[in-house]
Amino acid sequence: MNDLFTDHTDASLLAASERDPNAFAELYGRYAERIHVYFRRRTGDDSAALDLTAETFAQAWLVRGRFADRAGGSAAPWLFGIARNALLMSIRRGSIERRASQRLGIRERLDREPATVAPDDTWADGADELLEALPPSQRDAVRLRVLEELEYEQIAGALGTSSAAARVRVHRGLSALRAHLSVTKETL
Repeated sequence: MNDLFTDHTDASLLAASERDPNAFAELYGRYAERIHVYFRRRTGDDSAALDLTAETFAQAWLVRGRFADRAGGSAAPWLFGIARNALLMSIRRGSIERRASQRLGIRERLDREPATVAPDDTWADGADELLEALPPSQRDAVRLRVLEELEYEQIAGALGTSSAAARVRVHRGLSALRAHLSVTKETL
């Protein structure tokens, strides 16, 4: 990691990466292992986890100019959102490739089964309980933002509130979840 950037927030690193790729390298150093562990737990395949980690950071690099700081300088929610989408797209691609291969009769000619990436069945264990512990306004806002990937204006419309209030609800809900996960991690 580059000592020049160690005191910078993730948001400032992403902004600086438009001029200096070393800033993005610092961001990569901060999150690569966590993203890799995320994928390894969900796929059970270290090789697939490495590929998906690379794909996540390649996508992050390409869209870094669209990063909006919605987590107090942290890029973690943004990066894990990209990671989640990379995993889902990998699953979809694998399914589409298998069906196409079967239709074309290619599968029978392969010496081995095609490699697939499927999430571990337990990857979201406990998520529903954590969400249910939130106050209803925060729970609904987090679900709409994280699971449905709606913009804040859309969340505001769905909840009958202002865009600013929707942001506050999402922020408070995610902060409560983060605090709970930190406590849980410390007790392990």
